[in-house]
Amino acid sequence: MTEHSLWCFSRALHRAINERQPDDLAALIDDNVEWAVYGPIDMFPFLGARRGRAAVLDVCKQIADNIRVHRFERETVMLGVDSGASMMRYSLTALDSNRPISLRLAQFAQFKAGLLTSMRVVVDTFDLVEQTLGRPIHLPKIA
Repeated sequence: MTEHSLWCFSRALHRAINERQPDDLAALIDDNVEWAVYGPIDMFPFLGARRGRAAVLDVCKQIADNIRVHRFERETVMLGVDSGASMMRYSLTALDSNRPISLRLAQFAQFKAGLLTSMRVVVDTFDLVEQTLGRPIHLPKIA
């Protein structure tokens, strides 16, 4: 039995971010990949939608320029033949402020012939923004 594409992709993504070694990641991404990380793009310009291998590799470089991954754990994983989804918790450090960040996200990946063709990530953005700002966000009460 061969290793699932999600595991190969996950290891390569973390090497590209933490060790700035994008070559293994590039080899696992389809030329026309669709990539979207949903979150506040005004605060984090590397979030949002991208298309194509070069755009995704550029996003990974931008992420590497801004954060360091210390630890991650998969809370839940579901694997299909050519797909994978997981709920994850990350421990990060913002490189500009050296501030620790705890992040929770859900990711949904699709593969074809071992290459990533689609990635969707939903981030717990409210908590992320509060941690980044270093203070709670007070929202008006809704009647």
